[in-house]
Amino acid sequence: MNIATNPMPGKKANKLSATRIAGKLVNDYWEMVWRAKEEGKLICWYEGSAINPFLEAADICWVHGEAYSAMLAARHQEVKAQQVAEERGYMRELCSYARTHLGCAVSNQRLRGDDTGAVPDDDDLTWKLPAPDMIISAYAYCSTGQQWDEMTSRVFGKKVPIFNVSLPWIWGSKPDAGYLKGQEWEETSDYVTRQLNDMVKFIEEQTGKPYPWDRLYEMMADIKRASELRLEAMELCTAQPAPASFFDWVVSIAPINNLPVAGVKNYFETVLDEVKARVAAGEGCVPDEKYRLFFDGIMNWNKVGWLANKFANYDAAVIAGRYTHMAFWQEPGLINPNDPVRGMAQNYLICPNNHASPILIKLIMDLCRKFEVDGMVIHASRTCRAFTNPQFMIAETAQRELGIPSSMFEGDVTDESFYKDEVLNSRVEAMLEAIESRRMSVVA
Repeated sequence: MNIATNPMPGKKANKLSATRIAGKLVNDYWEMVWRAKEEGKLICWYEGSAINPFLEAADICWVHGEAYSAMLAARHQEVKAQQVAEERGYMRELCSYARTHLGCAVSNQRLRGDDTGAVPDDDDLTWKLPAPDMIISAYAYCSTGQQWDEMTSRVFGKKVPIFNVSLPWIWGSKPDAGYLKGQEWEETSDYVTRQLNDMVKFIEEQTGKPYPWDRLYEMMADIKRASELRLEAMELCTAQPAPASFFDWVVSIAPINNLPVAGVKNYFETVLDEVKARVAAGEGCVPDEKYRLFFDGIMNWNKVGWLANKFANYDAAVIAGRYTHMAFWQEPGLINPNDPVRGMAQNYLICPNNHASPILIKLIMDLCRKFEVDGMVIHASRTCRAFTNPQFMIAETAQRELGIPSSMFEGDVTDESFYKDEVLNSRVEAMLEAIESRRMSVVA
């Protein structure tokens, strides 16, 4: 029997126990958001970059658009919001993060204008998202982000004040250009820093209060430490078998990206302790690690647990990915907690979509070498061109430089209808056969 094409049924991913804490943190956060209006808090909607510390420090309730869409998809409650958006005229090819979130905005406005006395279903999360008092747009690379905020403004009658932060693409075309270095990098860092300071003035205008800088400094010290703990735990996954998987790090995105700062450091301390214990015990993230894979693409939030178990069935440890390992306060060393704004700007700029292809591809190849991967699984998200644009170049470079095969399947971030299980199965099996063939040729 060829194990590559006949996975053992019933095997499941050995998920980190610590990630269960993330579920409670996420639930507590959204409960806070849903009652924010009752508590008299100002609410800011934003997408893209993690500007939430700026908002939390000012006691503003923050709503991250992608996070809400991802949460709905993970709970399999996204369809109604997407249908509402499509009825409004937003096409299915629009970023499904945006389409889902805009469906929630439309539902919110419909509820406000409902004079029939209808009582909304409390279990329907489509309408529950509270309307924004302000919008901040701070999106790296993806042009949909700015359009998304403009469309949101229109849904709310263009009455919500907006502040736009421009995060330029890092072209990397000058002779001294490189990752975190060169004249372009320094000038762009200064440019975004100035805008973030102007954003703080906008926040002061909305709250009518001086900005509490000391509180932001305290929060960024905790975020910096949480990021260091997270990266240390990721580094330990170079061990064989790998103690944690890409899917564990996917579950851990919310804590590092958009949840209240207070619990984040403790969360990653718990994660790191468990990863260290697994390394010491030789315990892996899949029962029988035979293949080590890299995942390129944003996660399909409808399928996190499903895909984790699917790859475990193939004895494949999906160890790292562009989405998890190249973003989310990825460079904590840049952050000075006593003067954090420039370091925050720089972390926003290194969103993995925001690099020119040569820099991006080199970073990915370095990760593949570090984690000694055998193959690459590429999720071509149907409605996210920003992530899919360079994927053929990534696959070609992995084959040419590292000799590792790839498998590409189409899916989406929150629209489950674009995913076809049989396509993923056939392509992953073909890739695993190629890995087996390469191993046999090396032995011979």
